[in-house]
Amino acid sequence: MRVIVALGGNALLRRGQKPDARLQVGNVAESVKTLAKLAEKHELIITHGNGPQVGMLALESTADPNLTRPYPFDTLGAATQGMIGYWILQALQNALPGRQVMAMVTQTLVSAVDPAFENPTKFVGQVYDQQEAEKLAKEYGWTVRADGEYWRRVVPSPAPQRVVETRLIRRSVREGVVVVCAGGGGVPVIRDAQGRLTGVEAVIDKDLTASMLAEALECDAFLILTDVPRVMRDFGTPGQSEIANTTPHELRAIDFPAGSMGPKVEAVCRFVETTGDMAAIGRLDQAEQILEGAAGTIVTPNARWPLTSTL
Repeated sequence: MRVIVALGGNALLRRGQKPDARLQVGNVAESVKTLAKLAEKHELIITHGNGPQVGMLALESTADPNLTRPYPFDTLGAATQGMIGYWILQALQNALPGRQVMAMVTQTLVSAVDPAFENPTKFVGQVYDQQEAEKLAKEYGWTVRADGEYWRRVVPSPAPQRVVETRLIRRSVREGVVVVCAGGGGVPVIRDAQGRLTGVEAVIDKDLTASMLAEALECDAFLILTDVPRVMRDFGTPGQSEIANTTPHELRAIDFPAGSMGPKVEAVCRFVETTGDMAAIGRLDQAEQILEGAAGTIVTPNARWPLTSTL
């Protein structure tokens, strides 16, 4: 099968951990043990988050007295793609000796008139308590919102339209290369009046980009791997329950938080609705079991996996 994985930020930085390069490299190496097993059996494309890293670099850039103005988010997105892509690339090469692995800095096209630019919703950077978050927001002109029990900075998150380098990724996958790409949703770019690509201040949702890329690459399965075993119905209430096998129609009838599980659910629903194939949300260390139908929340057109029919 051709499988695309959207690697959650927990693979790099556990919730509550402070950004530390050695710690994150160790987390990546541990996560790659699971991904290497997938690569041994399937064609594999890996995307990843960059929220904590891009937020930290943005903070450092803002506070750097040697800069006349901070680096823009498109540049920081490219920097984190290179940094995290390198970590994953090297860990995969060590885990898969003799296998070709490539990490690409990719651009994702968005619309210049996307209404998301007027309504920042994407969490970036590390977590703070409310008092500290509001202090930083006042000092740096940020927009901050609650993220569970913590507070974080939010930035515009326009909808992805196309990964510019899709053809190169497809060609590489066909040649047996494990491709790491579209990190952090890809570098956000628009086309100007002359048709030229130019970066914009935004962070694209990595799961929505991965869903779009999975469709374009004709993947058989799309996995969002994070730190939760399954999607929860009525999360946080006494009546909460796990969702095992389901359909896009059933998931869309449930209200999920816009800043966390909501985009993940939307991403898997879009892929299944468009392709008729399988998508899932689950724990990173259970990736193999998810593909076997024994773990995770599995989303298909008829709530069955393996599929009994194809479109």
